[in-house]
Amino acid sequence: MTSTAPAAATPVAPTGTPVIEATGIVAGYLPGVNILRGANLVAHKGELIGIIGPNGAGKSTLLKAIFGQVKVHEGSVTLNGDDITGLKANKLVARGVGFVPQNNNVFPSLTIEENLQMGLYQRPKAYKEQLEFVVGIFAEIGKRLGQRAGSLSGGERQMVAMSRALMMNPEVLLLDEPSAGLSPVRQDEAFIRVSEINNAGVTTIMVEQNARRCLQICDRGYVLDQGRDAYHGTGRELLNDPKVIGLYLGTLGEEH
Repeated sequence: MTSTAPAAATPVAPTGTPVIEATGIVAGYLPGVNILRGANLVAHKGELIGIIGPNGAGKSTLLKAIFGQVKVHEGSVTLNGDDITGLKANKLVARGVGFVPQNNNVFPSLTIEENLQMGLYQRPKAYKEQLEFVVGIFAEIGKRLGQRAGSLSGGERQMVAMSRALMMNPEVLLLDEPSAGLSPVRQDEAFIRVSEINNAGVTTIMVEQNARRCLQICDRGYVLDQGRDAYHGTGRELLNDPKVIGLYLGTLGEEH
């Protein structure tokens, strides 16, 4: 039976201090070459935020800037009102921010269980409790703990990568292209899992090339173009916005 991605839930009404707020981010990989040119993003507690846009718009760079992997030259990133701009990954993980990169996101020579243990290296005593939480979302994980990650398919590796990030019980999870390179059925499964993670209470920020599917499940979305947030609104608003449809959805996220 073919899975289908769930429809977006009623958007959460943004209130209070944002969990994550990126303001006026100017950032890049090389001195004097900025991929981001004043990008902004706000995520409130419990929201599922989607980031879409053409190739080279700065989508993945924005996630990496939030997670301290790209130098921020101007602007700031806050977590629950506290400045976390430029903090290293280990400190961000300890403060409740998880990140799943698109590539090289598992340790292929290790078993699934060892990958999960690596995700919890800062809190090893919580392993049993967190494994139960992860298996509640990814039931297949619990049946295959002894299998080496290198023998898994792309979709299965993505499942392990998300599971490992969840082992630290993050408040915020950053996902870079969770459906990239997957078959249509596996793409549907990936979006279902993202929704389940978010429904479990994890504020989720997802970069996606499959723009239509992304906007269908997210509470709010941002369209990045040339390093700036060109449009933002609820997923439904962006799906029905003539400018977004004409400029982006005509070539992005087409059904395969």
